[in-house]
Amino acid sequence: MAKIDDVARLAKVSKGTVSNVFSQKRPTSDEVRERVLRVSRQLNYVPNHTARSLVTKKTMAIGLTIPHGSFFFSLFHTQFINGVILEASYYGYRVLLDIIPEQQVQTPFLTSYPIDGAVVMSPTTNDERIALMHAGQIPFVTVGKVMNEEIAHFTSVDNDNPQIMRSICEYLIDKGHTAIMFLNANALMTVSLDRKASFIQTLEKHGLPVEAHMLHHKPALNSSEYLDYGYAETIRVLGTERRKVTAIIADDDRTAFSTLKALKDLNLNVPGDVSLFVICGDLSMMVQSDPSLTSMDLQPSELGAQSVRLLMNQLGVLQGEFPEHVIVESKIIERNSVSTISS
Repeated sequence: MAKIDDVARLAKVSKGTVSNVFSQKRPTSDEVRERVLRVSRQLNYVPNHTARSLVTKKTMAIGLTIPHGSFFFSLFHTQFINGVILEASYYGYRVLLDIIPEQQVQTPFLTSYPIDGAVVMSPTTNDERIALMHAGQIPFVTVGKVMNEEIAHFTSVDNDNPQIMRSICEYLIDKGHTAIMFLNANALMTVSLDRKASFIQTLEKHGLPVEAHMLHHKPALNSSEYLDYGYAETIRVLGTERRKVTAIIADDDRTAFSTLKALKDLNLNVPGDVSLFVICGDLSMMVQSDPSLTSMDLQPSELGAQSVRLLMNQLGVLQGEFPEHVIVESKIIERNSVSTISS
């Protein structure tokens, strides 16, 4: 295991300078700080958090709060968490993972934990997690837009969700699809509201009315219907109601696989009868599926890393001017689940 002497020698600075970079007790130049951090990362140097906490009066830990249900994390969550942990460790911070039942914020909560700040994933309208941290004056960054009435200014990292939906809808419409069903995220999530509005606006722009059967919302994480989301809606709309649907947009890979099973049970072929597009998916699973699934690359690791950088700026670890809101780019990855409709 690397020691402070190793870092000092390779970075060509004194042990005191290395200590100052991590403790922030005395200022160091940006060039020296970056060199020390780079060498520390290269050597996998881990400073003594207990000793640093006594000196800085900080915990040297940040919280990461994620709602959960009765399921394992998807690879998207795993890649996002990895991005947070790796970036936090670069600045000498540990990550306290707080996995809470959706809509059941109870104590003990992050506001009572020994943390210097927090990253909040999947915010909902009037999110109690955000309200508690705001009231407790705990620095935080959200992955998604804040929609708490009492909070006017906040720091966030996100994808451009309205643009994502415009891109997906335009992509499908350009391939001749006019009967598109959208299996959206939970109605309380801020990302769901943005995507819903953009879905409706884009279809109406092309003269395509949005009927009730075309738009659905994922049930609550702790509901019995959650695991069947995608399957039940597809069976009802295409099977029982016999509605015309030529393309389905699924919120995530779990929903997409449920939808695939439903289409198979209805003896419908993908993409011959119905095309399928996934917004948030495990890229490796998208390739292994049959057919391979066309999807968006939302760059979850980059979302995690950017959220930590914004939080480090709030904590004074990173100096300089940082934007309040960072948008991480996304792009369509074409595979085999979307076909063109012949005119």
